[in-house]
Amino acid sequence: MQEEKTSATIASELEGLGFEVIRNIGAFGLAGIYKNGKGPTVLIRTDMDALPLEEKTGLPYASKAKAINAAGNETHVMHACGHDLHMTVFVGTARTLVKAKDQWKGTLVMVAQSAEETGEGADLMFKAGLYNKIPKPDYAIALHDNPNLEAGKLGYREGAFLAGVDMVDMTVFGEGGHGAAPHTTKDPIVLSAQMIMDFQTVVSREINPLEPAVVTVGSIHGGTVHNIIPDEVKLQLTLRFYSEEIRKQTIAALHRISKNLALAAGLPVEKIPVIKIRDPYIPATINDVPLTKRVVDVFSKNFGKENVVEMPLYMFGEDFSRFGMQSIKVPILMFWLGAVDPAKVRSAREKGEQLPSLHSPLFAPLPEPAIKTGVRAMVVAAFELFGNP
Repeated sequence: MQEEKTSATIASELEGLGFEVIRNIGAFGLAGIYKNGKGPTVLIRTDMDALPLEEKTGLPYASKAKAINAAGNETHVMHACGHDLHMTVFVGTARTLVKAKDQWKGTLVMVAQSAEETGEGADLMFKAGLYNKIPKPDYAIALHDNPNLEAGKLGYREGAFLAGVDMVDMTVFGEGGHGAAPHTTKDPIVLSAQMIMDFQTVVSREINPLEPAVVTVGSIHGGTVHNIIPDEVKLQLTLRFYSEEIRKQTIAALHRISKNLALAAGLPVEKIPVIKIRDPYIPATINDVPLTKRVVDVFSKNFGKENVVEMPLYMFGEDFSRFGMQSIKVPILMFWLGAVDPAKVRSAREKGEQLPSLHSPLFAPLPEPAIKTGVRAMVVAAFELFGNP
């Protein structure tokens, strides 16, 4: 939610093309409206935010930028998830559709969103009344670059596309004391270790193995020195899921396991762990099936079937899901944009190596073919949805 200059740049681009631009819709989110006669309303969305990482690609245009994070500390920043690529495709799509306005009729709505990485941006836009400020979309589409798919290719999946996400903060209490006299304490580090191990059984032993789910403890902090048992330990977890039922089941299991292990350790009820689920959570992204079939068909005709690839499920999250979950029901589609040098993909597969992932300081999309493919894909999708008169 610090995308002030980026948002201003995108707003200027859209205004220069003749869009009516509404700014500051939820942080620095914006919407550009371009009316081109009677016809459907198509919404195209991009995200804008970067990540607190130092870029290590060694490229001549590698980010050198720094910013102040939410904790007030200076940090390096880079577009390690490819949002710069998304925005470039977004602007190129707007330019192309305006230039080709004699080839379509309807209303084009271009939405640029803050804070996708934290899951807050889309939620803020809709709390600010996005769908009340713009013409009602008939369709909403977006893309995301893929770190394992060759530049020049597109990926798709009907229905379930990306997972829902919860970020969980947990405080495990104990009764601290001298490290040489653990019998006089109730050690929250040992208790946390028991919880972490038991949390792994939630997915493996409580959830139907045919249902995708993840419970990951990504951070554990407790204690200050070698020989003091602390009073508390802080845990941070991420949960991933595709259904609300699995989400609720997983959260309930965390509460049950942590409470009963604390009680078993002899802690009083007032010292059972405190679990806070960050709000908002990110719902699963579910592509509308008829819309997906329609767009994939036009992709296949324009790019060749060999360049339009059905992709597996991923457990990444994306708050674009919220564009299809409002009281105004809008069919949504997000598709994958290949971003990697085909030679690197081929080499990695031959050698059994992993390519740099999203959120890696080494992630480096191949710009020109990825951008051109993204713009062309968005434009042909828009032509299809407008009816291409």
